Amino acid sequence: MNKEKLIKVLQKIYKREINGAILYRQLATLEKSENRKKILINLAEAEEKHAEKWKTRILELDGEIPEKTINVFSRIKNWLLVRTGTENALKRLEEAEEKDSDAYNEEAKIFIEDRDKNELKKTEIEEKAHAKVLKTLVEDEHPQQRLDFILKREKWHTQGVGGWVGQAIYGANDGLGAVFGIVSGMAGYSGGSDVVLIAGLAGALASSLSMGSGAYLARKSEKEVYQAEIERERKEIEENPEEEREELSLFYQLKGFSKDEADALANKLIEQPEQMVKVLASEELGLSESSFPNPVKEAFSAGISTAVGGMIPVIPFLFSSGMLAVILSLIISTLAHFAVGVLKTIVTGRNWFKSGIEMTAVGIITAAAAYGLGLLLSPEGHIIP
Repeated sequence: MNKEKLIKVLQKIYKREINGAILYRQLATLEKSENRKKILINLAEAEEKHAEKWKTRILELDGEIPEKTINVFSRIKNWLLVRTGTENALKRLEEAEEKDSDAYNEEAKIFIEDRDKNELKKTEIEEKAHAKVLKTLVEDEHPQQRLDFILKREKWHTQGVGGWVGQAIYGANDGLGAVFGIVSGMAGYSGGSDVVLIAGLAGALASSLSMGSGAYLARKSEKEVYQAEIERERKEIEENPEEEREELSLFYQLKGFSKDEADALANKLIEQPEQMVKVLASEELGLSESSFPNPVKEAFSAGISTAVGGMIPVIPFLFSSGMLAVILSLIISTLAHFAVGVLKTIVTGRNWFKSGIEMTAVGIITAAAAYGLGLLLSPEGHIIP
């Protein structure tokens, strides 16, 4: 083994740990949540402990300890990363922790002494735990993901308001908005002829099929991802049960448990592999099998509600034509936009009047823009010969 080469690798690892600790502390100073701030500081302290271990080993080899101050490029990169917002910074840090874990596998190849290999392996396990803690912090940062996390714990939401009803409301919203725009554009282009009816019906059908198939594929994909993650976790537990136990213990420690408490939880779970798989999926990945809606039910809800919303602007053209049908379509579509805005508050919890007015304004602006474009391109407007 080339001693100089080993020292260079150790210096590289040391600087990586120091840079990580500095970045965690910078994020902690900007974090408003005390719990999240504590976790970030814990992560910084863990990186500093790693750095101290490698510092000791470098000194044993008579190597030079790199300065703790990071270079200008890294300082600028960190400054920009912190300013992009906590959520983005945490995502990038999660990616970095995963890359660090992979880097340790490569760096381990040049180590000969068992103690060096063991220390590197232990650090690799801790970096994996760091990445999973960061993943939970990212999920907690995003309101929708946090909402999903809560809904998974309250099954009645999954079966009720938070599930297919929410899908139906948003489906009606999309269908109404899209077809109202189509009808308005074609009304401006043709003056309210039978073409508007055909275009509106086609738009409602296309939107319905698109939303239904999209909802089905999205929910099916979510379940497939869940199953793949479960299999990956199960394989890791079978191949390296002790490593997974230690990783889970570290995960709990970084989340605020004492070492004894974390070890006790991990030791209890390792005795029940299938339960441990579910806990890992829930705690580390934020996944729960009971939380996934039925893809067929979601597709049906999204497709039908989109069709219903899409048909509203078309109804007047089933019985009339010309400007009368255009005006009636504008009136009922505007009222429908307000009603959908009010219904959305079942899911969002916002003020019903503000939500209704907001939806109405969006609908009118969309219709006006589409109508104006249709009028501009109409033969009567002499734009098209």
